[in-house]
Amino acid sequence: MKKPSSKIRDEIAKLQEQLKIAETREAERIGRIALKAGLGEIEIDEAELQAAFELLTKRFRGGQGATTGGKKGAGGSSGQASTAADASGAGAGGPGEA
Repeated sequence: MKKPSSKIRDEIAKLQEQLKIAETREAERIGRIALKAGLGEIEIDEAELQAAFELLTKRFRGGQGATTGGKKGAGGSSGQASTAADASGAGAGGPGEA
């Protein structure tokens, strides 16, 4: 049993609206966390900030072996914030300085 194209378009439109709502909710959550961490007060290029967030994403997905957070550091959240700040600062040897 095949669906008519109009029904498929309607389903796509509904899914796109759901995606938009989910992305807005996620962006607001990340934004609140970033502001609490003080990122709103830092003057940083958007590309640098995105690169730092990408490094953070890799870290929490387990894709970056150079990170030494976890069991070694004292308190997880402060180490995470400094990793993002280090990565977004000068590009010279961020992970190597830890």
